[in-house]
Amino acid sequence: MKNKDYIFENIKVLKGVGKNTAKYLRNKKIEIIRDLLLDFPYGYTDRTNLITSDKLEAGKISTIKLKVLKYNFPRIRNLPNKVICEDEHGKINIVFFNSREGYIRKVLPLQSNVVISGKVHTYNGKFQINNPEYISKIDDLHKVNKIIPKYNLTDGITEKIYNNIISQVLENIPYIEEWHDRKLISNLNLMDWNTSIAKLHDPNTNHKNKEKYIERLAFDEIFTNLLLMSSNRQKINKIKKNQKVFDDSISKKIIENFKFDLTNDQLSVIAEIKKDLSSRKKMFRILQGDVGSGKTICAFISISNSIEAGYQCALMAPTEILAKQHYISANKVFKNTNIKIAFLSGKTLPKDRKVIINNLKNGHIDLIIGTHTLFQKKILFKKLGLAIIDEQHKFGVRQRMNLSKKGGDNCDLLVMSATPIPRTMLLAIYGDMDVSKINEKPKNRKEILTYSKSEKKINEIIEIVKNQVKLGNQVFWICPLIKESSFINHSSVEKRYSDLKKIFKDQIEILHGNIEGNLKDKILNRFLEGKSKIIVSTTVIEVGIDFPNANLIIIENADKFGLAQLHQLRGRVGRGNKQGICILLFKESLSKKSIKRIRVLKENHDGFKIAEEDLKLRGFGDLIGFQQSGDKYFKFVDPNKHSNLFEIAEKYIKQINYKGSNIKNYEFLLKLYDRAEVLNFNE
Repeated sequence: MKNKDYIFENIKVLKGVGKNTAKYLRNKKIEIIRDLLLDFPYGYTDRTNLITSDKLEAGKISTIKLKVLKYNFPRIRNLPNKVICEDEHGKINIVFFNSREGYIRKVLPLQSNVVISGKVHTYNGKFQINNPEYISKIDDLHKVNKIIPKYNLTDGITEKIYNNIISQVLENIPYIEEWHDRKLISNLNLMDWNTSIAKLHDPNTNHKNKEKYIERLAFDEIFTNLLLMSSNRQKINKIKKNQKVFDDSISKKIIENFKFDLTNDQLSVIAEIKKDLSSRKKMFRILQGDVGSGKTICAFISISNSIEAGYQCALMAPTEILAKQHYISANKVFKNTNIKIAFLSGKTLPKDRKVIINNLKNGHIDLIIGTHTLFQKKILFKKLGLAIIDEQHKFGVRQRMNLSKKGGDNCDLLVMSATPIPRTMLLAIYGDMDVSKINEKPKNRKEILTYSKSEKKINEIIEIVKNQVKLGNQVFWICPLIKESSFINHSSVEKRYSDLKKIFKDQIEILHGNIEGNLKDKILNRFLEGKSKIIVSTTVIEVGIDFPNANLIIIENADKFGLAQLHQLRGRVGRGNKQGICILLFKESLSKKSIKRIRVLKENHDGFKIAEEDLKLRGFGDLIGFQQSGDKYFKFVDPNKHSNLFEIAEKYIKQINYKGSNIKNYEFLLKLYDRAEVLNFNE
């Protein structure tokens, strides 16, 4: 019996996995035996139905008993080899491409009776089986005549080869002792891990039972993720930092200069962050706020308090244009203070960069604003006390830890997100962080009027755009595709831009992901400055950027987007004092499901409620922004079916922590779900 480390061995230890097969498997992201175990079939091929040659149908996989009559090995290179066979109803050709004579003679000896299984083709009006997947002697009929699992395969790997590899692994898999409390497993009615793995590979497992086995893996996956978060939180809680001492003198001055009152939610969040800054506990907090809720104001107040306490601050944004907008805003907010502000990005000139780096190191800069450049190794601070990351979904657990270490133990970390995140997902992604949330919108912010229209009324929509431009307003026009496609009946940016260009001339610009970064920034800057009035774009318009003069957005093929994404796009307008309008365009009559989805959007302006609905409809991976997260998310978890497992796992982990259980007890499980590398077990 092999020990459990067998599961983490390289696939090359397996019989039949040579250099070429290993290469093909790597294309399928399979490198160790664990990857094979967790790669379950998507369906099954039924080879149990033995038929005769008169019952053959082109395109179907068939299993047939045949007698080998004659070889036809052409002497011309690259022509296929042919074997003529028969049964009591007639003849059929077995055709081999790229197979050697020696192999064919071995598996199909003349006058032998064999069982052959493969897809049936026709050539010159006759049936043939090309490169049969299974060939067996009559005595070994049981090896072929069965239900065989179907896996997603890459070029170079046949069904037979892959199934042989999987079978080998399943035969050698060691028994793994239960790592969870057996009472918990019993109460949840969960299957054991070994049985679940075997049954999910077994083609005879029915769909109803399959769900039970998936549920076990889903619980393990959720538990592993939350355990990682809990471990990270414990590490952070052990850090004792110096308290930041300040009297709010700068922040009070800033708030007095605002021409508006802060919302109750903003005041509450500011108080939470102040408490964190003043404590011995290192702040590790996410600030959630819907589009236009005023998160940046809270960040600036927190920055002012940290600087007053004698520390430097860093504010990072994912794009240069968003970072520049923060820089402009910061200069306005801090104009009557002595706070020294600088901007740094990948495009900063070398001589300017050198000066900024020296000033940071010497403590002559209080607040640095920029892109990812801020966290390069060569960027050193004299006394960094607060790092703020805006609109950043690409940072996973490890990246957050590294960022928090940039300023040492005394550096607090604040992550801001405008993407509404349902609690289940929040727990899965940011379970190691304290959460602050802004639900209230500023009192002067008007709700965006949302309408749905048929694309047949496009001329009516164009007239609306004309009127908005005449009034001096700006417009976004969103399409799902860059170019027209003969395969997908969706609107394209290029076609819509071409049509609208004839009407709006030099007032309109085009924007999409294939446009080079510098040009993209120029287009957005021209729009911000009011030099252009309309942008026809894909969904690349930047999250978080304020376009105060944009008050109309048109979204084509709106039924093809998720609700959360539509809400984010809708939030690009109405950010000034003008009424925002969102028009959702549709090509065809909507299904009942689409009508329901659009009704949710039209009747709700709370991004969190919308995100909950989107989670139910689309799952974790499709929620805007999180497809590209720095962490690997769930393979087996269904957010709707398994939502209760999150709460159970959360309570269970609290019990474990209370009892002082060592996380090393779960090292195997963490490795199983590819999480162990995030933790250092030697610490």
